[in-house]
Amino acid sequence: MHTPPESESPEFGTSGSASAESASRPAGASAPAGRERVSTPGGGGGRGPRLFRTAAGRKSCTAGEPAGRRPPLVLVIPACAAAVLALLPLGYLAVRALERGPGYAWEIVADERTLQLLGRSLGLTAAVVAACLVLGVSLAWLTVRTALPGARAWSVLATLPLAVPSYVAAFAWLSAEPGLAGFGGAALALTLVSFPYVQLPVAAALRGIDPAQEEAARSLGYGPLRTFLRVTLPQLRPAAAGGALLVALYVLSDFGAVSLMRYDTFTRAIHTSYRASFDRTPAAALSVVLVVMTVALVAAEARTRGRAGHTRTGTGTARPAVPLPLGRWRPLALLWCGAVAAVAVAFPLGTLGYWLAAGTSATWDLGGLADTAWATLGVAAAGAALTTALALPVGVIAARHRGRGARLLEQASYAGHALPGITVALSLVFFAVRYAYPLYQQLPLLVGAYAVLFLPVAVAATRAAVLQAPPALEDVARSLGRRPWQVLREVTVPLAAPGVAAGAALTFVVCMKELPATLLLRPTGMDTLATRLWTETGAGSFAAAAPYAAALILLAAVPSYLLGRHRT
Repeated sequence: MHTPPESESPEFGTSGSASAESASRPAGASAPAGRERVSTPGGGGGRGPRLFRTAAGRKSCTAGEPAGRRPPLVLVIPACAAAVLALLPLGYLAVRALERGPGYAWEIVADERTLQLLGRSLGLTAAVVAACLVLGVSLAWLTVRTALPGARAWSVLATLPLAVPSYVAAFAWLSAEPGLAGFGGAALALTLVSFPYVQLPVAAALRGIDPAQEEAARSLGYGPLRTFLRVTLPQLRPAAAGGALLVALYVLSDFGAVSLMRYDTFTRAIHTSYRASFDRTPAAALSVVLVVMTVALVAAEARTRGRAGHTRTGTGTARPAVPLPLGRWRPLALLWCGAVAAVAVAFPLGTLGYWLAAGTSATWDLGGLADTAWATLGVAAAGAALTTALALPVGVIAARHRGRGARLLEQASYAGHALPGITVALSLVFFAVRYAYPLYQQLPLLVGAYAVLFLPVAVAATRAAVLQAPPALEDVARSLGRRPWQVLREVTVPLAAPGVAAGAALTFVVCMKELPATLLLRPTGMDTLATRLWTETGAGSFAAAAPYAAALILLAAVPSYLLGRHRT
């Protein structure tokens, strides 16, 4: 955000000055009318009109960066615990990768085959992220800001691909067109199941933007496109960047789709190495490269989204945006939404229906199917609850505090997300056998693996929700004598609750679909829908796998539907 020189004449204050005034204003006094914090259409440069300026003589601070304030211990302690849990796999990798000396590990990392895997993994990630940004941003804008017929239904349909596991989508396309095997098929399957990671946060951000900012820009002569690029898009950048990061980490860690499509990436090579040899060093060395890629992506995302937040701090209630008429573009918009829904939802379901109807090897064990479904729901709910609880302090610190410590905590939470599930599972087995043997092959170990793998999903949702909550209200609560934990409980969490709940629902869905870690860590005798589906598919019994795939998609569709109806 552009902050004008202090010599400029005042027009409107920023959230930083609003916070300072709120702290010094007597209780019950109202804020000056019309005080808002908004972006400058000119992008902060010297050209174009400045819509809003900082009050003369005052230092402004961006929303989410209270100057000179350290995060309270009530946040730091659980955030550090979350970071330690997320970093456990790295400790395992350090032990395994250096088991035979750093020279041997470096030979593996510098090998030509590793460089090829690096290029293939980055190429696939870039293609999927670019496609997901186009799909996610376009669908979010059409369903939130335009007079699209059936906008709510299209919004729900756009979230349903979250219910389709990547390996189910890959199987559906591969069974219809075997020639898709390779880069194209893997990119197609991963794009169609992961674009909601961009669509959901961008849609939530669009609903939270005060339309008065865009109206002010248009009143100064900005057209619709220029207003979107200069006013709306900068406010969508944190949400879009966070969603793109989740997509990138999802692609880097995916195993099912790339395996079925026979496209070699780091995850497939690591899994092959683990199965082919008792020597864990090659797989651990490749996993270290994957961790370095994750750190680089997290750092790039932090630089892309910047540190500024966008919140309304004035009196009154923000009006909802007036839907933009589509006019002659309405048929094209409907065609675009229908095509995405057809290839992302209808096609996989149609393929699954074919196997249910035409298969002869399916055994409809309703009792076993029900037991497996209940086990899946229970372990996914436990995983979502633990992950959300660990993500809350990390997300609040990332949104409200600046400094190296806050950045390190946020980046540490992403450590396990890009690792293959089998690597995370083996690291937890390593520590459980040596230091906590009663947890070995028990449910808490599996739930802990879910927290390591999917902590970034909940952290990104929490951070985005807290960024849109006015920090001035927290300043007022502190000025009235509330302790940090009371401010968190009475102000921050209630304001961010819708976004946090959306993150919890999203975490629940991905926990239900997780496969590699569940295969290794599930308690003896327990199956989930994902593990039974993989077992039957691996045996070539596609019709026998169909009931479990149908149940998995049906159960995952419920929170996906609720996510589509979510309003902030």
